[in-house]
Amino acid sequence: MAAIEGEAVIARPVDVVFDYVADQRNEPQYNPRMVRAEKVTEGPVGEGTIFDCAVAFAGGSAGMRVACTAYERPAFFASTARTRLAEFTVTLTFEAVPGGTRMRWSEQVWPRGALKPLAPVIRAIGRRQETAIWTSMKRHLEGTAAPRARRGPGSTPAPGRRH
Repeated sequence: MAAIEGEAVIARPVDVVFDYVADQRNEPQYNPRMVRAEKVTEGPVGEGTIFDCAVAFAGGSAGMRVACTAYERPAFFASTARTRLAEFTVTLTFEAVPGGTRMRWSEQVWPRGALKPLAPVIRAIGRRQETAIWTSMKRHLEGTAAPRARRGPGSTPAPGRRH
């Protein structure tokens, strides 16, 4: 298992940050490796909500199902995700601080198959990737992100990542 943790302070109110992050359909806006995120359950986002996603991987994309396992607005969110190569659990906490929201993340990755012996490498790469993704989300919410072109059908996705 590889454990990945970090935090960021976002200059936006805690409820705004929580709602934006909890809805996986927003992730393609700030994560270039998330090529698709669709909500497949009825009703508002909450515990039990399921998203079908695809992440860029090895020149193509890999499907991933994300399930919300805890939803305590606006303080705590947890999810699990599964691909054929790994399983993930992610917990996010949100705390109002002067100037915005402190968001902390903790992710556990259980590689499968050929990736299983690579947990230490996955931990090192994962830390960099998660920091880059959450920094991009921060910039996006704070309005300082560079505009991204929307990818249409048939376009080439960026290199792989999960979430």
